[in-house]
Amino acid sequence: MERLSVLDAGFLQVEDSDPRVSLAIGSVTILEGPAPDFEEFTTVLGGRLAAAPRLRQVVRTHPLDLEPPHWADVDELDLGHHLRRVALPAPGGDAELFDLVSEIIERRLDRNYPLWECWLVEGLADDRWALIVKLHHAVADGVSATAMMAALNDDDGTTGSFATHLHEAHETEHPSLLSRISLNPLDWGKAAWELSAGAADLAIQTVRGSVTIVGDMVRPAPESSLNGPVGSLRRYRAVRVPIADIRAIAHAFDATFNDVALAAVTHGYRQVMLNRGESPRPDSLRTLIPVSVRDTAALDTPDNRVSLMLPLLPVDLQTPLEQLKTLRRRMRRAKSSGQRQAGANVVDVANRFLPFPLTAWTVRAVSRLPQRNIAGLATNVPGPREQVRMLGRTVVAMLPIPPLAVRLRIGVAMLSYADDLTFGILADYDSNPDLDLLAEGIESAVADLARQV
Repeated sequence: MERLSVLDAGFLQVEDSDPRVSLAIGSVTILEGPAPDFEEFTTVLGGRLAAAPRLRQVVRTHPLDLEPPHWADVDELDLGHHLRRVALPAPGGDAELFDLVSEIIERRLDRNYPLWECWLVEGLADDRWALIVKLHHAVADGVSATAMMAALNDDDGTTGSFATHLHEAHETEHPSLLSRISLNPLDWGKAAWELSAGAADLAIQTVRGSVTIVGDMVRPAPESSLNGPVGSLRRYRAVRVPIADIRAIAHAFDATFNDVALAAVTHGYRQVMLNRGESPRPDSLRTLIPVSVRDTAALDTPDNRVSLMLPLLPVDLQTPLEQLKTLRRRMRRAKSSGQRQAGANVVDVANRFLPFPLTAWTVRAVSRLPQRNIAGLATNVPGPREQVRMLGRTVVAMLPIPPLAVRLRIGVAMLSYADDLTFGILADYDSNPDLDLLAEGIESAVADLARQV
């Protein structure tokens, strides 16, 4: 029996705390036509998805959370429940596609079945079609979900991914302490000293990072239209920018790829706040940034292996260049604060040593509190570095769909595919009628920075 980790189960518990949210993540894959008939779609793509063991399992919970939920195989996978077909109304443009994405992602997945859906979407402009894949966050994080969906490709998922270049996938800041022990008895005294010193250093960094995270979460924040109760309906938008521009900007201003992407998101948020008559302050937009702690050996393991950072995005600054320079400093400081290590180590301790009922009840209680300190979500997911094909058709674009919960009214996910970085934006419908301003602000920020390279 395979049990869910504390983090995996936490996504179920957070979803349970608010009947108006769905903690599904997803992607939109746009392909050249013609679209396959439904029989081909079901036979080929349905078969490829069903080959993933996790997608043939349901989650089983226990009364009062006395035991962790576990995965259980279904006797027979009902593809008719998971594979759907729909056509866009004319003219089949972005507006019609984004409306459909909103309708699909806002509905909760039925926990009586494996937690995924795949939609064949016909009727896109220019003789194109699309796949919308929806997956519960309890099944996988962005990196492992992308690896899982790579099985849909005609190359069997062997195309290289940007994930192979993630810092976390190449370096472990604290390699296994036991790996330092030599077989030579003469070295055991030195090894014992290194073990104790390494353990002490790890403990100090965990405590320091934990204190920083807790401080950021409880520090009073100004009122913001970006944080508050959410309804059950969603809006979705997406914007694509050239990866070459992001890299050139990062090189010119001694920043990272993520720094540039976050600067663009910052500028977009600022345009929204100004349009709403709000005065952006230095402490207006504390943002939850999930950070992968997954190594290469676990890229294909379906689960969640993320920590977090909680930087303030500088929406008070006027230009994208000012925002980028400030973000560069803040992100370096956040990375050195131990937040990422603290989050990962706290989850590991909870998995190993704490009674599951205690962690589950805590998550349920905390997620019902009116969280007011975090106003944004920004996550970056690496995708294929080269164009891929499905059913003999070229994949033109991939758009990410982030989750929404805990009073966050807007979430932004970034997905790299071939030559483009796509920003997928999911928002609460009622509180964000001006969501186009965020997408336009992201696009204009990248264009403005590229002109200064």
